[in-house]
Amino acid sequence: MIKFPKKKQNISTETLINTIWVSTFLAMIFSIPPLAIFLGIYFGTGNLAVGAVLGFAMHFVILAFSGKISKFLTQILS
Repeated sequence: MIKFPKKKQNISTETLINTIWVSTFLAMIFSIPPLAIFLGIYFGTGNLAVGAVLGFAMHFVILAFSGKISKFLTQILS
């Protein structure tokens, strides 16, 4: 039989607010630069495929460093 540990019931307000801010900043870092690259290439050259490929690639390059970015943001906001 599997016994699951009980969830923590006492989470401080400061920890919860910090988690929300870090998550919000991570979402902006992951989405805004690739979107800007995609839209910039699409509206600048009119080439949808190149914009999509470069935006997609930029998203995954940023995603590769998500652990380091998250630690950095957590240190700044703590």
